[in-house]
Amino acid sequence: MNGARRLAGATVVLAVLAIPPWLLATLTRAHLPGWPTSTQLRDWLTDPLTPATLTTGLIAVAWLLWLGMAYTVTVTAARRLRAGTRWVRHLPLPTPWQAAAASIAGAAAITTAHTPTTQPPNPPTPVTADELEHPSDAPQTERVGVVVPGGWLPDDTAHHIAAAAALVWLRRRRAHQPGQPDTDATQLTPLPTTVTAVQAAIADQPPPAATTTGAMQAPLPPADVRLAGDGADHAARGLLITRLLTALRDPADTTPVIVTSRALARLLPGVAETAATIPGLHVVDTLEQAAALLPASRTSSTADRGIRSLVLTVEPAMAAPPNLPGACVVTLGAGAPLPTWRVDRHGHTVDQQTGRPRPRMCVLDSSAAADLLAVLAQPATAAPDPAASVPARPIDRAQAKIPRQASRIPPPTPQRPTETTATAVQLRVLGRPALLIDSKEVTIRRSAALQILVFLAVHPDGATTTQLVHALWPGLPAHTVTGRLYTTLSDLRSTVRAVSADQVVVHTEDRYHLDPHTDVDLWRLQAAAYDSATTDAPGGWQSVMDAYTGDLAAGHTWPWIDPPREATRRLALDAHTTAVAAQTDPHERLRLLQAAIRIDPYNHQLHQLAADQLNAVGDSAAAADLLHTHRQRLRLVGILDQPMITAH
Repeated sequence: MNGARRLAGATVVLAVLAIPPWLLATLTRAHLPGWPTSTQLRDWLTDPLTPATLTTGLIAVAWLLWLGMAYTVTVTAARRLRAGTRWVRHLPLPTPWQAAAASIAGAAAITTAHTPTTQPPNPPTPVTADELEHPSDAPQTERVGVVVPGGWLPDDTAHHIAAAAALVWLRRRRAHQPGQPDTDATQLTPLPTTVTAVQAAIADQPPPAATTTGAMQAPLPPADVRLAGDGADHAARGLLITRLLTALRDPADTTPVIVTSRALARLLPGVAETAATIPGLHVVDTLEQAAALLPASRTSSTADRGIRSLVLTVEPAMAAPPNLPGACVVTLGAGAPLPTWRVDRHGHTVDQQTGRPRPRMCVLDSSAAADLLAVLAQPATAAPDPAASVPARPIDRAQAKIPRQASRIPPPTPQRPTETTATAVQLRVLGRPALLIDSKEVTIRRSAALQILVFLAVHPDGATTTQLVHALWPGLPAHTVTGRLYTTLSDLRSTVRAVSADQVVVHTEDRYHLDPHTDVDLWRLQAAAYDSATTDAPGGWQSVMDAYTGDLAAGHTWPWIDPPREATRRLALDAHTTAVAAQTDPHERLRLLQAAIRIDPYNHQLHQLAADQLNAVGDSAAAADLLHTHRQRLRLVGILDQPMITAH
């Protein structure tokens, strides 16, 4: 269609430029036989206003008008041609290296065109400047890892960090007491930035096989070693984090991680206060104290599998290696009589004695290591005693209200559509996210666009460009991905514009937000919960239960989603427990508690209340089975504090 219009326009322009001069030359040839003679000029000066001179003047004016039009068209065409030439001149032509890479990629594509694949390839791994400058430092195998602000982690370590972060939220879900006001402000606190950067880097990627990574496979070096170089401290922190993560993926591993107080003060200043809450970490003052810890902690199972304890020290030069059987001693002290590995800040390691490269090590600065230790620390507050559980007591149904939570997401400030308003644009974020226009789901091509819609639904007051970039791509400098955000928003607007004239995302006062007239199910849920907490309307909790149709953005693992998802889930749990408290029928109480357990199968108090109700109706066997199933579920995910749940 655009090509036809351009062809028609070019035809009209050529006709306007060619037809007038042809007509003037054809029709006025008789009136302009040639240049005037001297006699004709004298006659014109004597009597200028004759029919012949008037005709000649009109012909001259017509030619001047055509010349003006031709000049205008020519200048416009020249400008457009010059602009096109300038655009072509600024095209990012491939460099020789890029051209060579493209040639190799093309040959590989032709060679493997008919080769079946079982899974999509992993995304390309960024190459650091150190890898380009020091190719001899790297082994021949490819190294796969995650770059985060302040360090580098192997892929397997990154996946263990993500698993530890998931356990943090499972513990919070387990300890939450539905129906009670939130007194712990940390329950919905987002995880540290380094953790979210790791989660974003490995999102939707399966854990790598042990043979596909060139990073250090074992959690410890093969023998006692002294670390030196610019990255020695960073590598020591990486070893500490890697060894502590071993307990998460291998519960049978009970060998301790021992670090001297001087080493802890040097590597992680400010973490000494929380060191006692990190499972498996022991802080000692001397190596003699470390030797006293090792025999008691060694078990036959760990010895048979070759699992050793890590002893990390920065003590000054030792006369001889310490006698610590079953342990790997890693020291940063100068002059220690141990093999020395030189490590740079990117984790590339070289054996100083032989000059041969060693496996790349996990490296972390103090801030990144402290962030990762935060997900390993156990909660400082003790879990509620199940024996202290108070059975739900009947109360006046008219006074039943959902407790108002200070840490909850406030109700949205944009105008929400009423029940009688026909809204063309609907955004569903509870359960599987979907955008509907005129009751028809719109296909959103970019996953980042869907993430933006959910993020703006969670933040109805809007978000700046920087806030969106930090949420979608944590750990990356904002200026490097701002263009990606603009491209995503432009594609989203084009998708919506193709099916409707309504807007979904608007930009006002440097903030992006959803159109206030958009029908968002999350906003309806929050409004119902707010009304139930602030008004005395009977049965307000029922509207909350009806509005909750699933977890926020179910099935998506975006790094920022956990706090609002948990806050939204707790709205539904509070509604169910409030309904239980207002119910006098024990069987109806049990039905409501079972519905709440389906929403959060990890919560301790819900299972305890349900067991109490089963015991109240005389089904003690079902109560025991319920608690046993819950205990098994917690064991499978790695939450092993079994004494929290008891039948009584």
